[in-house]
Amino acid sequence: MKLLIATDIHGSAYWAERIADKFLSTHADSLILLGDVYNHGPRNPFPRDYDPMGVAKILNALSEHIVVVRGNCDSEVDAMISDFPIVESCIVLVGGRRCYFTHGHIYNKYNLPKLAAGDVLVYGHFHLNEHTVAEGVHCVNVSSASLPKDIAAYCIVDDNGLAVLDFDDKLLFSFDFGG
Repeated sequence: MKLLIATDIHGSAYWAERIADKFLSTHADSLILLGDVYNHGPRNPFPRDYDPMGVAKILNALSEHIVVVRGNCDSEVDAMISDFPIVESCIVLVGGRRCYFTHGHIYNKYNLPKLAAGDVLVYGHFHLNEHTVAEGVHCVNVSSASLPKDIAAYCIVDDNGLAVLDFDDKLLFSFDFGG
């Protein structure tokens, strides 16, 4: 299984297209978006090519492969323009690890959900790239695609491990799921 994870598009058609292209070029099985898909939020500037309906069109074309985890800037009305599920959180078993995907405004390295040592928590929200271990849980923050505070990035999770890369495919950090 191969998953591509991205977060915090904030209504940028430019970044939605970059994510869709990356999803197709990596041959990932599923695309998990960690929230803040359409709206830029009141404290954020408008991102490049702000066009929430354009984002919906790009993502709806991949709807059978997408799950979106609701972020703090997402609303119930967003589901009306989306042909894919928008859920509160998502847990997937990959490479023998329980991977918990969330937006990050509730669960993050400071407030862990009920996970065990060796599990993986992947989130966005803070617009930074970071890997820490808290109580034995790998906590991975993936930066915003459209409004990064450091480097715009995406994440690949497969049976071997996890990697966070910039959109030029430069590896930012990774770790293996090995025994």
